[in-house]
Amino acid sequence: LRAALLKRKREQRGSLAMIKCILVVNNQGKARLLRFYNDVPMDRQKHILQSIYRLVSTRVDENCCCFVEDESLFGPDHKIIYRHFATLYFIFVADSAESELGVLDLIQVFVQVLDSCFENVCELDLIYHFDRVNYILDEIVMAGMVLETN
Repeated sequence: LRAALLKRKREQRGSLAMIKCILVVNNQGKARLLRFYNDVPMDRQKHILQSIYRLVSTRVDENCCCFVEDESLFGPDHKIIYRHFATLYFIFVADSAESELGVLDLIQVFVQVLDSCFENVCELDLIYHFDRVNYILDEIVMAGMVLETN
């Protein structure tokens, strides 16, 4: 059923994965969750992580929106959408066909599900229960396509 749903969504949009990667990074820049939906070499993943962390961590939460663009990382039609919760940055990189507000809602849903699963999620939950966190993410996003937001 999921494979059919994913195939139908791809046909409707006429392109490959809409979400390119999902990063959860702490305030010191250490990755707590790293998911790329296309083949990216490890050294490039490290460069992307450092560059995106540098972009989002230097922005002031009160004065800046949650959207950033950096053409040098993924090209001109991609955007970085993030939310900062306590000690963690939840960062999604999506192409221009994806709605920024839709991705912000997706981040909110992901964090709420983690909160309900771990009773007020913290960084240690992501470290010690990485298998459950990955399972939850797989239920929401598959191959870069959003499956469920409820």
